[in-house]
Amino acid sequence: MTTTATHAEQRDSPYALTHLDALESEAVHIFREVAGEFERPVILFSGGKDSIVMLHLALKAFAPAPVPFSLLHVDTGHNFPEVLDLRDRTVAEHSLRLYVAKVQDYIDDGRLRERPDGLRNPLQTVPLTEAIQSHRFDAVFGGGRRDEEKARAKERVFSLRDEFSQWDPRRQRPELWQLYNGRHAPGEHVRVFPLSNWTELDVWQYIAREEIELPDIYFAHEREVFSRNGMWLTAGEWGGPKAGEPVQTRMVRYRTVGDMSCTGAVDSAATTLDSVITEIAASRLTERGATRADDKMSEAAMEDRKREGYF
Repeated sequence: MTTTATHAEQRDSPYALTHLDALESEAVHIFREVAGEFERPVILFSGGKDSIVMLHLALKAFAPAPVPFSLLHVDTGHNFPEVLDLRDRTVAEHSLRLYVAKVQDYIDDGRLRERPDGLRNPLQTVPLTEAIQSHRFDAVFGGGRRDEEKARAKERVFSLRDEFSQWDPRRQRPELWQLYNGRHAPGEHVRVFPLSNWTELDVWQYIAREEIELPDIYFAHEREVFSRNGMWLTAGEWGGPKAGEPVQTRMVRYRTVGDMSCTGAVDSAATTLDSVITEIAASRLTERGATRADDKMSEAAMEDRKREGYF
């Protein structure tokens, strides 16, 4: 007589994968596929939570050997100091090579102009694409996830970019059965998203399970902030606050980290991993939808930037 295991029996089996195990396995597979298919891959690494998780997965994928990729950070010049500090400590701890493309250098020599609104995230595209071209990177890992934003939800895990680093949704390739097509012409490259199928909650649960260190600003702390367009922004050299934007001291934390000029904090009392996870599980807004001014410039702001070469 044959028997069929019930779903409950499969779930309780010591050999069954949890959903985090399955996501980790998929990401490790993606890293190894890229290592086998491409000559000069690079990991975008800012010191934010998604890039830290991505690097953690890469370390697992190739342990005990070193990660066979360099790191690249596009520095807007308006980054949070706590994030840059963890970035540099992580690079030193694992003896990694970090390339830094600075937006400020492009402003200083006239290749870019400062925006009237002070936002520098939209200015990252040119330094990013020129760094990819000058270093001849043929695969670029990014920490984008499909749950973050509707334009990112359109992309495949392997996302082809043309010789101008531009994205054409019509050139998306099918990825049935986790078969990834890295074929590209000279001058083209592929953006790779190992966390595509993760959610914000998955990321935080994985951080808790793996005991991954994060910058302190991801947890609730007292900070001087001011209100603009419904977000709590940090004062800084980028141009805030303006007249009529009084500074307050509030208990806040950051769900996502980018340029200080466009990354808002949220009111929070979550000072531990468990309390952050509980807070996120109850949230009905995506992290970018709640706290990123650069995504609110238009309905298609992210997609327009992605077509130009942004992540």
